[in-house]
Amino acid sequence: MFPGGLGATHAPPQIIFLGVRTCAAAGCALGTSPEHSYAMTSLLLRACLGPVAVLGMGALLAGTAIAQAPSDRRLDAALDTLRAANEWTLAQQVSICEIPAPPYKETVRAREFQRRLQSLGLTNVRIDAEGNVIGERRGTGSGPSVVLSGHLDTVFPEGTDVSVTRDGGVLRGPGIGDDCRGLAVILAVARAFERTGLRTPGTIYFVGTVGEEGAGNLRGVKHLLSNELAGKVDYFLSVDGTGFGITSRAVGSHRYRVIMQGPGGHSYGHFGIPNPIHALGRAIAGIAELQVPPSPRTTFSVGVIEGGTSVNSIAATASMDVDLRSESSEALNTLDAAFRRAMLQAVADENARWPAAAERYRLTVKLDTIGIRPAGSQPDSARIVRVAQQAGRA
Repeated sequence: MFPGGLGATHAPPQIIFLGVRTCAAAGCALGTSPEHSYAMTSLLLRACLGPVAVLGMGALLAGTAIAQAPSDRRLDAALDTLRAANEWTLAQQVSICEIPAPPYKETVRAREFQRRLQSLGLTNVRIDAEGNVIGERRGTGSGPSVVLSGHLDTVFPEGTDVSVTRDGGVLRGPGIGDDCRGLAVILAVARAFERTGLRTPGTIYFVGTVGEEGAGNLRGVKHLLSNELAGKVDYFLSVDGTGFGITSRAVGSHRYRVIMQGPGGHSYGHFGIPNPIHALGRAIAGIAELQVPPSPRTTFSVGVIEGGTSVNSIAATASMDVDLRSESSEALNTLDAAFRRAMLQAVADENARWPAAAERYRLTVKLDTIGIRPAGSQPDSARIVRVAQQAGRA
């Protein structure tokens, strides 16, 4: 799912997304019952320890359920710590969420997350060049390394009131589930390791990334895997999403800003020349007629349109932001090609509508890439998938 740079001698990391109990339809409420915290942190801890054969549990053989693995008192103690620390975890969640972290402005929250990781005994806690926070818990040997990651940024713009309120068993606040819960889970797991002295053969990286939402285009994780931790990651667990789900298949997306450009003019005095807004309308109609397969699920949407300065002018520019998605790289590329043809056709049709217009009035179209997230998947047989499923059942 993420770009390379992992080194020729190191296999690409196995990546999985683990859901946390997040918001309702409004995107701003979260249950506070202990089961939510314990179940998710328990799943994370087991999924994290399972692949690296935690001391006392023995190596997990293919197909061996975690519930059937030999018990380890330190693992049991860690899970008990998580259960007992539910209110502490919720307090972390609320206080983190009340630190604004709009897209591209995650610095203040990042510094506080760094401080908290340091207070939990992690080593080499730093903020990298892209703004990610990384803390390490060194392994005892040469076992595989694991990343536990949540994202620092929220989808909410600068100036949003980020206060969190509590109504009985419900917390409400912008980003309380996405992804303040994920960050709190990571802190809770780090605390459980520190309190119980759990050790693993491989290093575990506790990470808060930037640039997950919107136009961030996964810049934090891309930098992490191609620079900061290049060649060091075997398992990558992203704590995000709704419910208690496991996501091993990533939806890819291509996002573009389409810009129609021309000389513009007066709506009456220059009537008879191509109009960028009219061309944009043709382009939107072309997108609406695109055909996509029901399986693999493939979608398209025009999310933002802009242009014009007044009702009595022919705009010089008009633009729209387009989102193309699919579970399949092949289907996504096919949709992308059809989308590009539709954009060129829209400009050609608008220019052809006004044949008498001089060449200098011709419209052009520009496609700016604003986000490329490739589709990807882990097979059901992948160890990280099996371990997560076993942890969930346990």
